[in-house]
Amino acid sequence: MKYIAVNKQQQLIFSVVERPIITASQCLIQIHAIGVNRADILQRQGKYPPPVGESLILGLEVCGEIVACGDNVKNRHVGDKVFGLVAGGGYAQYAAINVDHIMTLPKHFSFAQGAAIAEVFLTAYQSLFTLAHLQNQQSVLIHAGASGVGTAAIQLAKAQQCYVTVTVSSEEKAQACIALGADAAINYNKTDFVTWTKEHHPQGFDVIVDVVAGEYLNKNIKVAALDARIVILALLGGRFSKEVDIAKLLMKRISIKASTLRNRSDDYKTQLITDFSNDFSQLLENGTIKPVVGKTFSWQEAEQAHQLMLANANIGKIVLTVD
Repeated sequence: MKYIAVNKQQQLIFSVVERPIITASQCLIQIHAIGVNRADILQRQGKYPPPVGESLILGLEVCGEIVACGDNVKNRHVGDKVFGLVAGGGYAQYAAINVDHIMTLPKHFSFAQGAAIAEVFLTAYQSLFTLAHLQNQQSVLIHAGASGVGTAAIQLAKAQQCYVTVTVSSEEKAQACIALGADAAINYNKTDFVTWTKEHHPQGFDVIVDVVAGEYLNKNIKVAALDARIVILALLGGRFSKEVDIAKLLMKRISIKASTLRNRSDDYKTQLITDFSNDFSQLLENGTIKPVVGKTFSWQEAEQAHQLMLANANIGKIVLTVD
């Protein structure tokens, strides 16, 4: 099969390898679309290796058709249109995937839409509900609101009748978030979100989802409500935060959690997928929540897709289609 490899110069090139051999509890998927994630770029740069034993090929989420099932697979069949999570191996014509990490593609969704669901919606769900225990009608602050995870988190929080504020880098992104249901969008290039919160939402936020980290940690503490939960998912703003105000953490009884999804156990991912499906699969089916595909590229244009993500110019997910 063809796949996208990374050469010694960190360039993306096509190469050929044998199709994956599936275990008794896996399915083999012929891939029609691939979700692009920042983790792909970090792995390409040598900064985010896959978990031990997983495929070295880039790619964490795929959508396509099942072409083979392992001996122990009873609830999936050849020809099923599905999407799901892989710990590696997505930038290829075929991928082996744990049967418990597969979800059925809604009939009205394209393969490109299917490739834009798993990583962002499961990450958003894990952040809001598994880690932060978001309750109905609470207030949420989502940084990078126009990102894939951000657009998913907006929809999940609004489905729980929450008040949602996002930070974004442009007016175009702000309007896109408002159109998805966000109650307020702060362009951080024009307005400091701490100042905005003091003026417009002085009670602070119950849950804060942060992909920036760095100096944002202290700012998040300032805008957090009593008993707030801050969930850190990435460190686009840097890995260190100076002079954290511990007194405010104590006075507000703030909880801080940090998590990635890729290195979680198979059992954890299975439970997460089960919980998400139980809570939100019906809303996906009826279109109440939906993936936001900002840009689709042929997989021959994977370099352009990565450059678009590096420029932070995308709204929603970037997807590669496999010709």
